[in-house]
Amino acid sequence: MQVIPVIDLKNNVVVHAKLGDRQNYQAINTPLCASAEAFAVIEAFLRLHPFAYFYIADLDAITGQGNHDALIDDILTAFPDKVFWVDKGYQACPAMLKPENYWPVLGSECYTDALLGNLKNFDDKFILSLDYAISGALGAAELFTDSQLWPEQIIVMDLSRVGSNQGPDFGKLQQFIECYPHKRFIASGGIRHLADLQQLSQLGIQQVLIASALHSGAITANDLSKF
Repeated sequence: MQVIPVIDLKNNVVVHAKLGDRQNYQAINTPLCASAEAFAVIEAFLRLHPFAYFYIADLDAITGQGNHDALIDDILTAFPDKVFWVDKGYQACPAMLKPENYWPVLGSECYTDALLGNLKNFDDKFILSLDYAISGALGAAELFTDSQLWPEQIIVMDLSRVGSNQGPDFGKLQQFIECYPHKRFIASGGIRHLADLQQLSQLGIQQVLIASALHSGAITANDLSKF
């Protein structure tokens, strides 16, 4: 299993995502890293474990309140040997001038039925995020049922569990794995500790997105070495 650290950017700092309540996210200050500066957070993650992949959510871009394009470009340049999955809201076409270590994440919450045709512009070279909240699936309903629209890798993102310490939605993940065995699903939201990682691995999950449990130390360097 591959653990992928999450970096949530808002107002030029890394914030602690919790329950999908983006308006009230606050800058991080954790046992892993007291600084909320993005480069400091990445370096702290790398001191914990030699992660190969990182996930960046540009919350300003997702919510239509600006973007962190310049900062993300600096990160891509500073860490050329790391791959960054970047969710920056609605994207109509691939970022042709981005370096090879940039992979777009397209979140369902930003796509309506009318916009689904734009997914073809990416020629399957993207990661889909199927986004859920307490209210249910977010975005175009067809995107959750028509696997022909999907690339190989799909994040199952439960915003209501992010930072909640509730644990992942194992049932939902198992249902996706059983219904679409030819796809690779990535768990996100609520992962608490080593036991959760082990259970997800037993389900067939090969990649997970984690922030809170890494920052708090609930998942340790020793735990990560087991995978």
